[in-house]
Amino acid sequence: MSLNKVEKFSKECLEDITYPSKPTSWHVEGRLKNKSNQTFKFDVGGMINMPNNEKAKKGNILSNADKMVFEDQKYWIIIDVKELHLYLKEKKLKKVYLQDLLDKLEWNILLSKK
Repeated sequence: MSLNKVEKFSKECLEDITYPSKPTSWHVEGRLKNKSNQTFKFDVGGMINMPNNEKAKKGNILSNADKMVFEDQKYWIIIDVKELHLYLKEKKLKKVYLQDLLDKLEWNILLSKK
């Protein structure tokens, strides 16, 4: 049986895992294994294909998530939601690229996938 993205991220990267009891803006809460003693709420939602075939992920400034998770072939990429919102507001942006965020934001973590 194949694990979905939220379960896979949770199993590989988190401890003290809690899932929301009703639909919300975050998918899982927990502590990053061997990285933090603080508990965070993670938005692990999937990417969508844009009409021009670019991959995208929608975010919401009203989200209760602390961190946004992206998945690529080798890594789980974790971005701080508050820092992202501040960056978007300061730069007056609505569209950003993940690589730009990795270069410009301070709170990023790349965790190797298992």
